[in-house]
Order: sequence, then C-alpha cells, then structure tokens
Amino acid sequence: MKLPITGGCACGAIRYESSASPLFALNCHCRDCQRASGGGFSSVFIFPESAVTISGVPRYHEVESSQGTARRGFCADCGSPLFGHGSTGPGLVGIKPASLDDPSCFEPLIDIWTASAQPWTKLDPALPKFPGAPPHGR
Repeated sequence: MKLPITGGCACGAIRYESSASPLFALNCHCRDCQRASGGGFSSVFIFPESAVTISGVPRYHEVESSQGTARRGFCADCGSPLFGHGSTGPGLVGIKPASLDDPSCFEPLIDIWTASAQPWTKLDPALPKFPGAPPHGR
C-alpha cells in the first residue's frame, strides 16, 4: 500500500493521513456497528494511532458495550463516519475504508460478532468468522 494513506469526510472539513500501513482489516457485525454504519456491518482498517494525523475537528459519540467503551468519530458538518477508538485497543484507531481517498485497497481478513449478523447480510465464505470478539493476537 502506497504511503501516506489519506482520506477524509464527504464535505472536506476533516482530512487525515497515516504514515503507516494498516495493521488489520475486518468487518464487524455487532449491533452497535450496524447502528453506526446504517447497514449490516461496519468495515474497519486498524492503524497505529501514533501514525495518524487529523486536520479538522471530528465530533465523537461514546457508547458502552460488553467490550468496553467505543468512541466513534464523524464529521459534524456532513455526518461522514470516519474513526473508531475502543477501550480494548489502546493506541489503535479504526478508520472507515470508504473514507479513504482510494478505498479499493480494503480487503477484510475476518468477520467478527457474526452472532449479531443480519440474515440479509451475505457473509464471505472465505473469511474466518467469530461469533463475538476474535481471540487476542488475531
């Protein structure tokens, strides 16, 4: 993947750049991700937080779940979902791949929280699936 990786919201008020490649890519099917995405799941790239710089000021919404606190960052002007921070992954930031300037590079490695997957969501049979959180080290 060509560095830096850049992206931002639909209206351009928020831009970001990562000097590092993503550490991981996944699809999360938990109910919180469904609500936040407005779809059947949320696709996420995981980056080291120290490699990501943000220009503009995202607004954050926090929710408590069985996995701890999740903070979701979005543009307050256009509503574009951009970032995610979880209390179970300090030092990491999730970035929504559709917000990348070139989202074609996204290839998920796993599906998580599939116990909550909607029956109308067609899961990729080639991806490993976890009914909840994946084991540590994945």
